[in-house]
Amino acid sequence: MPRREISVSAYEHVRQQALNALNRLRKDIHTLESDLNALRKQEEQLASIAGESARAPSSNGAAAPGGRTNWKTVLEKLPKRFKASDVRSVRGLGGKRSGEIFAAITRWIDSGAVKRKERGVYERS
Repeated sequence: MPRREISVSAYEHVRQQALNALNRLRKDIHTLESDLNALRKQEEQLASIAGESARAPSSNGAAAPGGRTNWKTVLEKLPKRFKASDVRSVRGLGGKRSGEIFAAITRWIDSGAVKRKERGVYERS
């Protein structure tokens, strides 16, 4: 029977260590969340001083995270003659997949806003 007491106490020891680690982790998370909230307040204050909203989507046609892209605005930002790589260089569109960019170019062509000049080169109308 003494063996069983030893294994139970060993289990209790490991359990107590796990509880202590969990409590330290929760305390660290709480501290980091407090720091993050303080930084967000500072961001809002600086944004209000700068005259902009801290969470406002950009006005360059690119989508806010999780938002939609205004492709008409993107087209206005492009030079008269452009390539697909120029579309990707518009701020905020670097992470778009090639398929999304070429779908937008195809819509522009179909609507008459863009003409295909040669392979890979397009011109705004």
